[in-house]
Amino acid sequence: MKQCPQCRHKALKITRYQDQEIDVCPSCRGLWFEAGEFDAALGNDEKEPVIEGKHRKAHESTDMSCPDCDATLDRHHLLKGYEVEIERCPAGHGIWIEREELDEALAAEHLHEPLERLNDKTSWRTWLFQFVTQMPVEYNIRPRQRPWVTWSLILVNTLIFVASMVDLRFAELSMQGAMIPEQISTGNHLTTLLTSQFLHGGWMHLIGNMYFLWIIGDNLEDALGHRRFLLAYLGCGTVAALAQTLIEPSSTIPVIGASGAIAGLFGLYLLWFRKASLTFMIFVYQKKVAPWVFFLIWLGINVFGMATGAQGVAYMAHIGGFVCGLVLGYLLLNWVRQNYPLLQLLNSDKVVVQR
Repeated sequence: MKQCPQCRHKALKITRYQDQEIDVCPSCRGLWFEAGEFDAALGNDEKEPVIEGKHRKAHESTDMSCPDCDATLDRHHLLKGYEVEIERCPAGHGIWIEREELDEALAAEHLHEPLERLNDKTSWRTWLFQFVTQMPVEYNIRPRQRPWVTWSLILVNTLIFVASMVDLRFAELSMQGAMIPEQISTGNHLTTLLTSQFLHGGWMHLIGNMYFLWIIGDNLEDALGHRRFLLAYLGCGTVAALAQTLIEPSSTIPVIGASGAIAGLFGLYLLWFRKASLTFMIFVYQKKVAPWVFFLIWLGINVFGMATGAQGVAYMAHIGGFVCGLVLGYLLLNWVRQNYPLLQLLNSDKVVVQR
């Protein structure tokens, strides 16, 4: 009769779990999965992450014995980058899982592909792309749905800009949608708080904004849903424009661009996708960094620009949009966790990302 590896002299009893016949200790409630049973319980017949993965090195030995062959069980992390521990027979007869870690162990089924994407390494292609464009490369999970709103926003912004470049009359008409702080502070032309978000002053202005919207918008739209994402985007952009008006209420300089709205997305992204990575380049050295590091550097640049009085950039709009995104992200954090279980799992301390 098989004995419990943890309680030593307690006999294991046969039970059924996830359509598999396994052994359970009636005392500590730990579970013994024979070879193939855990993978079958995961519905994972091909990837074989645990039992058949004999190449996985143990990180320490235990004082527990295999119920089948009495060999000393080795302790392993269930997946690379997922530090849930299981005890495994070195001969491959089975694995032992403590009851309190069972739910975390079963969650491994959903982590293979996300961990591969998060832990993907930089390459000469990513280096060359960032060196030439000075734009970061994103490492994040694949969205569950197509980001129709993100794509539509990019398309609309691009079409408006192209139309204003080829038709001077359209350009003059579109500039009536620019936000002028003096007008807003007196309660006039309030619609420009929205329309100004779709206008850009040059190709680089447009490309920079649309690129960031492209790389982070898809995941945020996936987390929020199409309608909520659009409302969050426009809402952060509106708050950004108001923040710029607050600091320069008498300014007659037109303020345009989606930067404030996208800065709001930065705040949401920082709070919700903590295990994602963005590359940062110092001269020729490219490094994956956590979102909070990347956006802290970005925030510092904006604070410095505002403090030194640099012209041509609405720094306060960026900062205001970012703060709005942080506040909104915090208020919606529990809702996002409930509606996006994978995101909550990835943000746990058990998941370790290589950067």
